[in-house]
Amino acid sequence: MIHPKNHSFNDRQAASAAAKKALLEKFKPKPAVTDPLIEQRKAEKELELEILREERRKAREIRRAAAEAADAIRREEEAITEEARELALRAAQKAARDARYAARKQRRN
Repeated sequence: MIHPKNHSFNDRQAASAAAKKALLEKFKPKPAVTDPLIEQRKAEKELELEILREERRKAREIRRAAAEAADAIRREEEAITEEARELALRAAQKAARDARYAARKQRRN
């Protein structure tokens, strides 16, 4: 690209260095304005987070307790059902045994 003015090599080199410096200045952090209420807002936010965490922890405990109660009820029902099955099986076995005894007794007579 030809520039309208006849620039010397030193002029172009200085312009390039200035452009690079300007580009680097763009990425440097800018001095921030400190808000006097920032600490107060930060404390309020931490308090809100702590309250939210506590509410969630309580909700988890309630859900866990409800799940444990439901699990205990389910286990108790399964135990009762298993006991009922066992009793029914024993009754059926006893009835079959009694029928065999009665048939054997009938054959003897």
